[in-house]
Amino acid sequence: MQIGSKAAVKEVINPSVSISTKTKKSFFQRMMSQKALLAMSLPFLVWLVIFKYIPLWGWSIAFQDFKPARSLSDQEWIGLEHFKFLFSDDNFWRVLRNTIGMSTINLVLGFVTAIGLALLINEIRHIRFKKSVQTISYLPHFISWVVAASIVSYSLSLENGIVNIVLVNLGIIDEPILWLGKEKWFWVINGLTEVWKNVGWNTIIYLAAITMIDPEQYEAADIDGASRFQRIKHITLPSLQPTIIILLIMNLGYILESGFEAQYLLGNPMNLAYSENLDIYVLKYGMSMGNFSLATAAGIFKTVVSFIFLFTANHIAKRFGQPRLF
Repeated sequence: MQIGSKAAVKEVINPSVSISTKTKKSFFQRMMSQKALLAMSLPFLVWLVIFKYIPLWGWSIAFQDFKPARSLSDQEWIGLEHFKFLFSDDNFWRVLRNTIGMSTINLVLGFVTAIGLALLINEIRHIRFKKSVQTISYLPHFISWVVAASIVSYSLSLENGIVNIVLVNLGIIDEPILWLGKEKWFWVINGLTEVWKNVGWNTIIYLAAITMIDPEQYEAADIDGASRFQRIKHITLPSLQPTIIILLIMNLGYILESGFEAQYLLGNPMNLAYSENLDIYVLKYGMSMGNFSLATAAGIFKTVVSFIFLFTANHIAKRFGQPRLF
């Protein structure tokens, strides 16, 4: 009986060593076989390190009584005082409520309208009309927020606003309403403005996912006599489910990013209680007043909460066997 090689004997005695070696070897082999992809990703990695990771040292400002004229070694360390101030400040909890409220409305309306528009566009059979609808829906995304806010303000104006004119003529309201002066309506106005501006742009990824669906599934459904609604319900939406879940997980990581331009431009003293969000709070009570430590502490809070939402959503998707980010 022949005795096997030393490598085979070693594998039998300690198989984990052999598996680990093979795994490492296969990993490096895959890397070497994808040198072009690694070279293409290198600029992005350099950008990520320079602009995302190196600046993290600035988080130390949140634990200091930071004075711009002093060097880092001369700063006074005060620990968690700025975080204690944040959590004891009534204005902070008010803007946190506003941020979560507006983000939730934007998230729900954004998903529903983008998916709905993508399904409707996909059902259009006239090619030129389909392209025209896509182009028109994309256009508001390329308008600056200054122009977009001016359009919204004029449309909601008390005297010549098209919204008031239509509602009065339809008998829905008796007299024009100063919509931007009604603070409790601001979240709805902001959500509808976000939809108008970005719904066309948000449909792009869903339309791309729809094009990846096997046409034979639709052909089989036609043969079985399925209606358009049934094809959407049993073919299109289930095929879009992985894309929807991935995008939902990613958007939950931005739950405290309700925007800045729309709130800043459409906000006024009459709706300030509902229009001011975390970003405006940082600008107003941090940057404008020279309290950079407070602004940094608020930024850290946003980042930590975003990470918690992102990892929680990803873990829930994993528990239910759904697609996930990692």
